[in-house]
Amino acid sequence: MAEKQVSIDGKVYALEDPFFVVATQNPVESRGTYPLPEAQMDRFAMQFSLGYVSLEQEVAILTDQRERHPLEEIAPCASKADIVALSRQLKDIRISEELKRYIVDLVSATRSHAGVHLGASPRASLALMKTAKAVAMFDGTDFVTPEHVQEVAVSVIAHRMVLDPQARFSGETEEGMVEDILKTVQVPA
Repeated sequence: MAEKQVSIDGKVYALEDPFFVVATQNPVESRGTYPLPEAQMDRFAMQFSLGYVSLEQEVAILTDQRERHPLEEIAPCASKADIVALSRQLKDIRISEELKRYIVDLVSATRSHAGVHLGASPRASLALMKTAKAVAMFDGTDFVTPEHVQEVAVSVIAHRMVLDPQARFSGETEEGMVEDILKTVQVPA
């Protein structure tokens, strides 16, 4: 992914910008699929769990598919040029040295937190900074706040951690540990 290229039968193909990967996982049916190694999970910027829709949303799904599937009518909401322009604008979003240090302190805390076998790498710090900048841009500000960092910290950091077997057996989760870390690491003023 980081190399922005793929190889098929020994031939290398460069991928155009913008390039990103969206992957899905169905944890219910695992036959034939295996968890990714930690080094590969670290390459994904974020991880979300969608869960179930509300009952009202499920009724709407049934209604929407009465005659046709909604995907048959889907249309682009942004062009490639729009995405490239947004990517350029993201570079103009400011982040203070104090917030960079806060990000590093959050990620570093995963490496020494009780119950963590393997903490998040510097790649997590980079992803957290970039994602916080994107949230700031979507919020219409040209600078990152601690709240932007906190809003995405669990989704950016948790999937990069490996818990000790005892911690997992005790019911601890990576998400819970990141939430604990958010409560203990001092927020810059």
